[in-house]
Amino acid sequence: MDRRSLLKLGLALGAGLPFTLTVGSGVRASAHSPSASAGQPFSYDWLREHARELSARDYQPASNDLPARLTALNWDQYQQIRYRPDQALWRNRDSAFQIQFFHPGLYFLEPVKFFELVDGRAHKIGYESDHFDYGDNAGLAELSPDLHYAGFRLHFHQDFDRDLAAFLGASYFRAVGESRQYGLSARGFAVDTGLPVAEEFPRFRTFWLQRPEPGDLHLTVFALLDSPGLTGAYRFVIHPGRNLDMAVSASIFPRTPLHRFGVAPLTSMYQTGENDRRMATDWRPEIHDSDGLAIWRGNGERLWRPLTNPANLRVSHFVDTGPRGFGLFQRDRNFDHYQDDGVFYDRRPSLWVEPGEDWGEGAVLLVEIPTRDETFDNIVAFWNPARAWLPGNEYPLSYRLTWGEKMPDQAQELARVRATRTGIGGVVGQPRTYFSRRFAVDFSGGTLAMLDAEAGVEAVVSASRGRTELISARPLHALDGFRAMFDLVPGDDTDPIELRLYLKLGNQALTETWLYQYIPPEPEHRNF
Repeated sequence: MDRRSLLKLGLALGAGLPFTLTVGSGVRASAHSPSASAGQPFSYDWLREHARELSARDYQPASNDLPARLTALNWDQYQQIRYRPDQALWRNRDSAFQIQFFHPGLYFLEPVKFFELVDGRAHKIGYESDHFDYGDNAGLAELSPDLHYAGFRLHFHQDFDRDLAAFLGASYFRAVGESRQYGLSARGFAVDTGLPVAEEFPRFRTFWLQRPEPGDLHLTVFALLDSPGLTGAYRFVIHPGRNLDMAVSASIFPRTPLHRFGVAPLTSMYQTGENDRRMATDWRPEIHDSDGLAIWRGNGERLWRPLTNPANLRVSHFVDTGPRGFGLFQRDRNFDHYQDDGVFYDRRPSLWVEPGEDWGEGAVLLVEIPTRDETFDNIVAFWNPARAWLPGNEYPLSYRLTWGEKMPDQAQELARVRATRTGIGGVVGQPRTYFSRRFAVDFSGGTLAMLDAEAGVEAVVSASRGRTELISARPLHALDGFRAMFDLVPGDDTDPIELRLYLKLGNQALTETWLYQYIPPEPEHRNF
């Protein structure tokens, strides 16, 4: 399955529509009850050893033998297949959680196996066609009982009608915060993203769902990852709340040497925003699931890189040692900036990754892919270790994922970037004799509200090429912050220019560091 097929869900799922367009299924007691089967012993250590043994064998692709009537479903037909709420797993137990399973079809063709864990033993969960309402898809309910589920979604007792996390397609999964609005996704692992070769999509081929005890407010899910290049054992401990928290533990076993690979990969969408109007063809002012990449470097520096929709594939490397965290954020929460009363981009969750141990040398990679519309997730961010991961070794790792509208703030004393805008440079009312580009960056938070125009706040700007001029920093009372402005004179070259900016007072940094990559237009297209 290619990237576009996997991510075409962006219009409906990523747009935050209720997850009723896909379906779930619980399982009859006879299908998964311990009384029906003694089950098999299970532990995370067993899963790790199973993944290790599997990595020593040749990769076996999943069989794709679904009936043609399922593979031929169009989007509207697939939407009509709806979950029957009375069949949710754990519905009739004293549980704060319920599980619903996605039906195979459309883009989701590969079989995914499921087991319920009870008292340390795994009991198979089998496919049940009568747990679905097929709508106008007459005859689908009579298909072979040997089908499989495609994924699952998670419901919590605060509102069983709306799901708060879902695992569907390859190793993709997503979750919501307090707004219950879906947006960006995460993946188990990424291989060869942003390279001129076919990207490899590892997939979760089996899940083990730990039955919660009465009173449990967390859920544990285990998963087996598999692909031509690797296997992996995963454990997710999921804690719902205003922010949904996932503690992830994993062990990766390469089948082949891994060079360009992604730990904790995140996937989002950016079509147009205040800083990038290249594809501003829609009546809505802004269209994006995320508006920036946040990085907390190992040396303590906080970075903010606004996202763009470039004309060509763009890959940025943010080299670091021992990163403290990174994430894709939707900082702009103003409905007026989007004017979308259907999919509500102002409510999309942000996602923060916090390593559980020292990840050593490497880089946060940001991949920005051109897109013409919002149905294509075109933003990827992940951690890429500096050294290759080689067959015959186990690579354990852990990290925490936080999904929500307000991210953990480990640096409240620093002001944050609130907006980035660009336009023609120069001085209004005076003739322009050369090309320049104006950048206006708004900051708020930290101690900026305490400072006035006489405080001596300074904008520190650097550029990898060209020169900067007309640098200023002044209070912006509408935000209780400051606006920094400068012009970039790029010269005749069209190579990318890396920009850095922060505000300081004396020797004290007042803000996080704003980063931007600007690509000058061809000389014949420079209007001034």
